[in-house]
Amino acid sequence: MGDSEGCSSRQSEWSPLQSRKRRQKVEVFHEVLQRLKELDVEEAAEPGFEDELWAHFTMLPLRYALDVNTERAEDVLTHKKLLNMARDPLTRPAVDVRLVQVRVTSDGNFDNSDRSSFRGGNALHQDTLHPPPAFGLSSNFELVFEGNKSDAQDGNSSLSRKSHFLGPLHEITISTKDKPKLLSGLTLLMSEIGLNIQEAHAFCTIDGYSLDVFVVDSWEKGIDHLRDTLVKEISNIEKQSVIKQEQVSPVGGQQLSGFRLPPNHVEIPFDGNDVWEIDANLLTFQYKIAAGSNGDLYRGLFRSQDVAIKIFKTECLNGDLQREFAQEVYILRKVRHKNVVQFIGACTRPPLLCIVTEFMSGGSVYDFLHKQKGFFKLPAILKVAIDVSKGMSYLHQNNIIHRDLKAANLLMDENEVVKIADFGVARVQLQSGVMTAETGTYRWMAPEVIEHKPYNHKADVFSFGIVLWELLTGKLPYVNLTPLQAAVGVVQKGLRPAIPRNAHPLLVELLERCWQQDPSLRPEFSEILDILQYMANKMFEEERVTKRPNLGDPCQLADEWLLKRQENENAA
Repeated sequence: MGDSEGCSSRQSEWSPLQSRKRRQKVEVFHEVLQRLKELDVEEAAEPGFEDELWAHFTMLPLRYALDVNTERAEDVLTHKKLLNMARDPLTRPAVDVRLVQVRVTSDGNFDNSDRSSFRGGNALHQDTLHPPPAFGLSSNFELVFEGNKSDAQDGNSSLSRKSHFLGPLHEITISTKDKPKLLSGLTLLMSEIGLNIQEAHAFCTIDGYSLDVFVVDSWEKGIDHLRDTLVKEISNIEKQSVIKQEQVSPVGGQQLSGFRLPPNHVEIPFDGNDVWEIDANLLTFQYKIAAGSNGDLYRGLFRSQDVAIKIFKTECLNGDLQREFAQEVYILRKVRHKNVVQFIGACTRPPLLCIVTEFMSGGSVYDFLHKQKGFFKLPAILKVAIDVSKGMSYLHQNNIIHRDLKAANLLMDENEVVKIADFGVARVQLQSGVMTAETGTYRWMAPEVIEHKPYNHKADVFSFGIVLWELLTGKLPYVNLTPLQAAVGVVQKGLRPAIPRNAHPLLVELLERCWQQDPSLRPEFSEILDILQYMANKMFEEERVTKRPNLGDPCQLADEWLLKRQENENAA
């Protein structure tokens, strides 16, 4: 599934924080307007310009105003122009490429302010030829120019007086009609033409157009060539997207050309083993649990049983969504496990397309951690992790890769049993053992998936490592980064969440093994389960002996586990 923090996401409640941010948005608008007038920009003097500029800010999310470099007011005009071009099919996609530079201060931090001679006037620094990036560079990232930083810190270097500028980078700004998987397509394209993404910012307008800004390096063929290459390749991506929307590839691999919404039902491959089609008249809807761009989730009743009803909006049922619906039904009806949400049935006949599963009254682990601000003690962490490991081990034994394992897809029942849910992007692993195509959610996604490289079930193990860290800390992974920035950091910099210092040594070791860059070095879920159960059993024994809560001596537990693993290896 796409990232939950993507362009289409909206907060349902108005808060004091949002009100404060809106005031900041107005302040940014006035600051940009004032700077454009001070720079004698002709467009700023035209009648109606102020209204057009405010409309530009209004069409984009609050984050745009908070992130944009107000000292580079001209960049806002560039963004406004590109979005206007994107709205015209004849000038879409709109692409702008320019050279940018970043000043590094003497303490090694990035200065994104505009202080160089290209602005005119009395410049503080004359050793740069290019402006800073439109949105600066996040302090969470280390750039690749470590050698330059070392030079700047050398007392004999002429650059160490106050600050210095890194070598030029390319800033690419792209605007086109927004569509599912556009962002992943753009990142794949840049990788294919040899670009390394150092920073990325993605925005969507309320009328459905994208504004994506990338800071990249490793291009040496000139700005015009890069722009022409991007326009050509992005146009090809959009043409392929149109073709895909007109075709359907059901689970069986057959293609249907000229796809249109089926008048009778969505076809799901039938193997004759069970009957799962539900009569919609037997469903009773009680209340809405959650809403999404492609459908809604309700609590309801089916034959007096509490159920969850996931409804797909038929007006959104393009080829991709139909495949997702068919795939989820196909996989859910084949799995039966205590730690996988139980499939009840599905309605495949429009106007009601839905999947019915058991109702999980405890909600999601994500909501418990991040909305209810709950937390798990170590015994509870182990219990949740063991439940997830059991479910994932079962899925992998049946050659099913979940591909979107995260806290939001882990549900709890009334007995606090955790079950894996949402199989919309799950797949049966091919005989070759590897798969391609980026899918999942950036904050939890394995690096090989982000990079569109071949991957296998070990991608789920990486995601589990992030979930385990989430259980341990109660925090959102990479909370100070956007999802796309996090993805860039994971791939380019080996970025991983910071493990708490007081974490149990066995959990530290397990985390580090789960999110290894090399998938082959990650453990299987069967081994993960052994480690977690060993810890849980040892803690239970010590608590029973002492008759009081006792988490055990971490170092002693770790040593005993290492000894046990060595004995098993010797026996093998």
